[in-house]
Amino acid sequence: MSHLNISSVDIHGHGCDVTELKNALPSEEFSIEAASLFGLLSDSTRLRILYLLYNREVCVRNIAAAIEMSPPAVSHHLRSLKQLGVITSRRIGKEVHYTISDSNEGCLITEMLKTIFEKGKINERN
Repeated sequence: MSHLNISSVDIHGHGCDVTELKNALPSEEFSIEAASLFGLLSDSTRLRILYLLYNREVCVRNIAAAIEMSPPAVSHHLRSLKQLGVITSRRIGKEVHYTISDSNEGCLITEMLKTIFEKGKINERN
């Protein structure tokens, strides 16, 4: 009994090569990383933090005060964002200041924030 290699067969008979489709897919590893990145944006607190960091550098205590959360809770969110390369930090004396990074992930987030918040401003005016 021979096995049919579905990966190279035109399953529906309309000229589509499934191998070509499979080759166009990103790797599973990349997809997992991208899902993690997008998952970060599904949290309203993280979105608010990212908005504060959009085009500015802010310390943990000021972020915490602005969003009315404890510094440890804010630090937890910042740690998640930093692990995926979305934000970067630098120490100034005893304080740690955060900003959106220049990495690919940071640039993607910046563009998404720009789109989200510009649309929000338009909707608020209407």
